[in-house]
Amino acid sequence: MAVGASSSSRDGSWVMFALAVVWLIRACMASQIVIGARLVASDRERNTWVSDNSTFAFGFSPASSGAVDRFLLAIWFAKLPGDRTVVWSANRNSPVSKNAIVEFDATGNLVLLDGGATVWSSNTSGDGAEFAVMSESGNFILFNAERIPIWQSFSHPSDTLLPNQPLSVSLELTTSKSLSHGGYYALKMLQQRTTLKLALTFNLPENYAGLPESYSNYSYWSAPAISNVTGEVIAVLDEGGSFGVVYGDSANGAVYVYKNDNDNGGLSASTNQSIRNVRTQVVRRLTLESNGNLRLYRWDDDVNGSRQWVPEWAAVSNPCDIAGICGNGICYLDRSKTNATCSCLPGTFKDAGGSQCFENSSSVGKCDGQHHQSPATQFRISPVQQTNYYYSEFSVIANYSDIDTVAKCGDACLSNCECVASVYGLDEEKPYCWVLRSLDFGGFEDAGSTLFVKVRSNGSIPDANGPRTDGDSSGSAKQKATIIPIVLSMAFLIGLLCLLLYYNVHRRKVLKRAMESSLILSGAPMSFTHRDLQIRTNNFSELLGTGGFGSVYKGSLGDGTLVAVKKLDRVFPHGEKEFITEVNTIGSMHHMNLVRLCGYCSEGSHRLLVYEFMKNGRNLDMSFDAEDFFYPGWAYKEMKNGTHFKVADRRLEGAVDGEELMRALKVAFWCIQDEVVMRPTMGEVVRMLEGSSEVETPPMPQTVVEMVEEGLDQVYRAMKRDINQSSSFTINTQPSSSLATCSHSTISPR
Repeated sequence: MAVGASSSSRDGSWVMFALAVVWLIRACMASQIVIGARLVASDRERNTWVSDNSTFAFGFSPASSGAVDRFLLAIWFAKLPGDRTVVWSANRNSPVSKNAIVEFDATGNLVLLDGGATVWSSNTSGDGAEFAVMSESGNFILFNAERIPIWQSFSHPSDTLLPNQPLSVSLELTTSKSLSHGGYYALKMLQQRTTLKLALTFNLPENYAGLPESYSNYSYWSAPAISNVTGEVIAVLDEGGSFGVVYGDSANGAVYVYKNDNDNGGLSASTNQSIRNVRTQVVRRLTLESNGNLRLYRWDDDVNGSRQWVPEWAAVSNPCDIAGICGNGICYLDRSKTNATCSCLPGTFKDAGGSQCFENSSSVGKCDGQHHQSPATQFRISPVQQTNYYYSEFSVIANYSDIDTVAKCGDACLSNCECVASVYGLDEEKPYCWVLRSLDFGGFEDAGSTLFVKVRSNGSIPDANGPRTDGDSSGSAKQKATIIPIVLSMAFLIGLLCLLLYYNVHRRKVLKRAMESSLILSGAPMSFTHRDLQIRTNNFSELLGTGGFGSVYKGSLGDGTLVAVKKLDRVFPHGEKEFITEVNTIGSMHHMNLVRLCGYCSEGSHRLLVYEFMKNGRNLDMSFDAEDFFYPGWAYKEMKNGTHFKVADRRLEGAVDGEELMRALKVAFWCIQDEVVMRPTMGEVVRMLEGSSEVETPPMPQTVVEMVEEGLDQVYRAMKRDINQSSSFTINTQPSSSLATCSHSTISPR
């Protein structure tokens, strides 16, 4: 207050001060959830408990994107746009209906009810809980009258760790537990005799009852081990974006798993911050994803004009290093070494619509305990070359180091009734053969190893202990009655194949002569000899790329015009006439977004296609400025901003259905995700485009993010200089008088 002010002004100031105090008290009280408060799933959009600054919300959230009848009791980021990012859930393995309620009852217990049945509770009845708070740190806390925490969500994590959230030795992050996935993943502390380490594990379903822990889970990634630790050990993500393990009586020891270069605070400062009602400056989360990888995300408000999660770090870079990613099948990397595909073992099958493999009980090589058939007749060995397998100590029956050939390792499994597979390899040039009793954690490519899988033999298996008839002459007669029809059938098939071969060769010669004496339609693709294309491509020396049907080489015609020659490797099931008919059909198609088919070669077993040459470059529109000319980045920004009508072709003049356009955009961005496991199958694409399946908002593909962040100014300037350059050429070869033209494709208007 200023000196000399009047008493009335002093009184007015005190009134304002008192009102401010009352407002602060009410604001503090407004964030508290009192005894008797409840939320109803049917009114989930308006009925939530939020933190002071509305950073986090507690309430009912759809169990999956687009779900309208199943819900989770969850905590999520309340202010972020797009699909909800859930960081905690009480019932993710048991979704509830729209009639469910959650109540902070008179006993101080937080209870989730559905149809009168208790689905989940905090188990705090009689512990003195007086009120609850949804904190700005993302922690939902029950307090007693002395403001001491009775229960908190940070002590019961789901699959996400938030900044300052401690993960102690007794806690773990887990993915959803579903029997259809064949297991689940966990991030937890693994304790050994003198060491402790943070690890990612693949865990078998909980219905594998009675098995030791060393068998039911497999560790495929771990942080550096800590030896001879005293005091508490805690894994934590600090506010600066670093992740690691803090240990010691005073939390003065730290092992960094990931160190953010901009982190100046250190891990130790985060261990006692879990109940603070303070929001961190940068929004981050550490999530154990359904594919088994642990990934650190940061929220970015400006990624090419859009707002989204950006990955900062991942525990595993090679997806095939993750056990169980293919169920009990084999994981293979593509040529980029970043995307994985799954292949099932003999005797296993792939789940419908998924990528994981599971055991077929009628085919696997497990002995029947009720009988005593000889394994050599009941089973056979199926080798899988260049393949190794993840297995626990409990799975090992024996390890033979004296087996000097690969085949003998398979024989070792075949002769052991308990064995289902064996692995042969070299360890420092010394052979080993692991004989295994189970295949549960999946396999991976390994050039130096061979996996032998025991499967049941085809046909009926004779009973070794059954009755025998010595000198039974009827057996010989039965054998003859079986063999003679087989021999006659084989002879008939061989004769039929010879006739078909003769007919096919003769027909090809006739068609060849007929085509050579005829003229190809005017304007259709030109016919080249294989020798011509060898010369034009310098004997196929400059490889442009490879595709599903063959390789593409750069070539030059007589007038200097560049072409791309595709050499088809696959054998086509149809004949030469059908091939040329298809070529003429494709060559008659003209569209500015399609490269032009100029010619072809159909000579003997050679099948080649000649296209106009166009340099690689995803997808640019030079009618836009440097910020928006890169189509994928621009399209994603417009989709996220709700202005997706701009993405449609301008020639449509706005005559598009907004909902269909948004659905098509989402599907398109799902189809170009970097990780193959995130891309939908063609069946899913059809269902999403038809509208029979909901389409979640996809993240911007990491490749697009990197290109946008690195900047495209130089590309823009170079393209601007060349935008008006184009060329055309005419091919005129003898003896045909047909004409074929090729012109470079132009950029289509948006």
